[in-house]
Amino acid sequence: MTVDVGAWLADERATVDAALERLLPATDAWPVRLHEAMRYAVFGGGKRVRPILARAACRAAGGDPARALEPGCALELIHTYSLIHDDLPALDDDRLRRGRPTVHVAYDEALAILVGDALLTEGFAVLARFPEGDDDAALRAEACRVVAAAVGSLGMVGGQVEDLEATGAGPDAGRLERIHRAKTGALLAAAVELGALIGGAGGERRREFLEFGCGLGLLFQIADDILDVTGTAASLGKSPGKDAAAGKLTYPAVFGLDAARRRLAELADGLGRAAAQLEGEGGVLDALVGYVARRDR
Repeated sequence: MTVDVGAWLADERATVDAALERLLPATDAWPVRLHEAMRYAVFGGGKRVRPILARAACRAAGGDPARALEPGCALELIHTYSLIHDDLPALDDDRLRRGRPTVHVAYDEALAILVGDALLTEGFAVLARFPEGDDDAALRAEACRVVAAAVGSLGMVGGQVEDLEATGAGPDAGRLERIHRAKTGALLAAAVELGALIGGAGGERRREFLEFGCGLGLLFQIADDILDVTGTAASLGKSPGKDAAAGKLTYPAVFGLDAARRRLAELADGLGRAAAQLEGEGGVLDALVGYVARRDR
């Protein structure tokens, strides 16, 4: 199978957006300003990588990707919460996200904090509800556990803390990879594991999906590091060059831009082979590897 990745991603994004529209409270539901701001954040042009990845992994594991739709949307809500909080003045102090003013700029800082809180909570509410039915109760509980571990103190939040602590510190390759695997990679890895879990993968096969997801998460962040150096505000939809200006640990800062690009290519090559083992040649996981490695925003 050869995947037209552009058309496939466009179809997947439309499917995810329709589900998010259905899952989120209406703009005019009380409290109106909160729900308006939640929708502003969620429908700001995101790539929807995490729900698409969950659906792709579910398909590759032999399951029906429709069953991973709402759980994948839960990951998008949680991811959006993390972006809102990451953009706050106390953290990265960013004023641009996805080509629009960040939530604390468009609204205010207090509401932005509460919007993030609400999206995180709503994400777990969705995970606790889908897939629906008594037969999937244990699966839903395991899904909540997997995602909670990925975004908690030993995962995404822990990575954010060490990212702050490492700002301005000297080059440290081990610390850099630890930050990337936790801050960005953990939730992407959880998306792959969640999809595989819903698709029926267990034991060693589920671990193989998780290992692939960990590698893909690192690939995504190395690409992000490179784009922060080479991209523009127009192409990225956010302010470029902020990592270097802030003295953050990144692959170009530690290894140089050329070496970072070589690491990206080597990792993408290995992940392409892993994707072929998981789902066969030319599948959607391999297409996602190529998309992440070559993305320009």
